[in-house]
Amino acid sequence: MEKESTRKIEVRQKVLAANEEAARELRRRFELRGAVVVNLISSPGSGKTSLLEATLPRLQGFAVGVLEGDIATERDAERIRRLGVRAHQILTGGACHLDARQIDRELAISGMEGFDFLFIENVGNLICPASYDLGEDFKVALLSVTEGDDKPFKYPGIFSRSAVSVISKCDLLPHVRFDLQSVEDQIRSLNPSVQLFRTSAQTGEGIADWCRFLSDWLETKRRRSGA
Repeated sequence: MEKESTRKIEVRQKVLAANEEAARELRRRFELRGAVVVNLISSPGSGKTSLLEATLPRLQGFAVGVLEGDIATERDAERIRRLGVRAHQILTGGACHLDARQIDRELAISGMEGFDFLFIENVGNLICPASYDLGEDFKVALLSVTEGDDKPFKYPGIFSRSAVSVISKCDLLPHVRFDLQSVEDQIRSLNPSVQLFRTSAQTGEGIADWCRFLSDWLETKRRRSGA
């Protein structure tokens, strides 16, 4: 039993090492392009696609691409395409996360290039995606007010590794039991430098600030890289 456990650890370490190598190459390419890459992570139903639907119309003038990760169906990609934005669906067939080699392969298959922003909507899961670097500029952890206010401390890995946390569906706050201040305090205790946004895709709350943050990040990245 001990040998089997050791073997599993060794295999996982090799998989993560291979992923890190692929992620470094992706990040180098994104840096040369001067493109901002955002890895969106949350539980299923937290509002990742809805956040994109509220965000993308405000990024007019920028070239935007979206990679959608799901176990099955192209529904999320179809929602994005209806906005006139390039979207490519990645079907994992059961895998609970995306990895850097998948991203590299799917970018080649989709022919997606020349973008200013690339949004990667990861498979709905707060555990596995936290460990996989996709070459992104930053991870975004979404938490909807309908999920309960104990999630950050129950899933510390993703909230401590995400440079940005978005509290979504804030229009529903009057109708649910959710201690917003407690959640934000939990997230800040896990990641003191986190950028926090309170949003509603329905009312537009917080979306302008979120989009301004994205635009500022792109400007800073291009100034730094000379792209």
